[in-house]
Amino acid sequence: MRLNTVWLIHRAASQAAQRQARRTAQTLRDQGVKVAVAMSGSSANPFPGLLADEGGPPDLAVVLGGDGTVLGAARHLAPLEVPILCFNVGGHFGFLTQERKLLSNGAEQGSESDLWQRLRDDHFALERRMMLEARTDRSDTVHTALNDLYLRPGIDEISPTCVLELEIDGEVVDQFRGDGLIMSTATGSTGYSMAAGGPILHPGVEAIVVNPICPMSLSSRPLVVPPRAQLAVWPLGPNSRGVRLWKDGAFAAVLEPGDRCDVRRAPHQALMVLLDQSPSYYRTLTRKLHWAGSLTAAEPSPN
Repeated sequence: MRLNTVWLIHRAASQAAQRQARRTAQTLRDQGVKVAVAMSGSSANPFPGLLADEGGPPDLAVVLGGDGTVLGAARHLAPLEVPILCFNVGGHFGFLTQERKLLSNGAEQGSESDLWQRLRDDHFALERRMMLEARTDRSDTVHTALNDLYLRPGIDEISPTCVLELEIDGEVVDQFRGDGLIMSTATGSTGYSMAAGGPILHPGVEAIVVNPICPMSLSSRPLVVPPRAQLAVWPLGPNSRGVRLWKDGAFAAVLEPGDRCDVRRAPHQALMVLLDQSPSYYRTLTRKLHWAGSLTAAEPSPN
């Protein structure tokens, strides 16, 4: 991997991430790397400004934060095919981040090898994660998501329910009455979809999870469809019952009854840099979701 230019994206409102970004930036600059440092958060989108100021995408984006910071970076950098290296600094679950820490000198904790030289020598794996995209009738804007796209009622003053009609490959499948509808990738299956009772998919599985949120019918169940499936969703009901489209937890658009929202697999994938030589998704699930005991006390059985 070339490391001529690197973007360091750190989580907003995290002093630990900001300090780490400054230290890492100095380490890279000492090695002759051109570095840009920027803050990312719910109210801070640095990517349009970085692209304008830097004149083009970097060789690598290093994200210091939690899953939310990674998701924001993936939405903007995946179309540019920029590899993303993520470290959990100030995050919570950290499903998408490396467990290893960065030291002040830029080396991996517990390793004598220099991290940046390892990347230059191509001693890493590159994982491609499927993404989704959505389009609505009201705009030409394409909304992309690494985790999920979901529709929920957009008016807080009334009961938070809505009716959504789902069409898959041109065939009407169901009308969901409830709190909304989630359309998730395998990456997002451990996020909002899991909290709403959806299945967990290994990230190597390319599929779309369609999961109703608190449906008012016991027959409305999560559905897993092929990645090539073409989904369309319409809000139904009174004109006052508009719904909002969200992408990875960030607001995307408003849909009124009769508006159409098309969801399909995005043409690009998120490129995630993996440093672990023997990564285990199941070990991550066990640790993050407190399976097989608590995170601090869990030990494998002798069986």
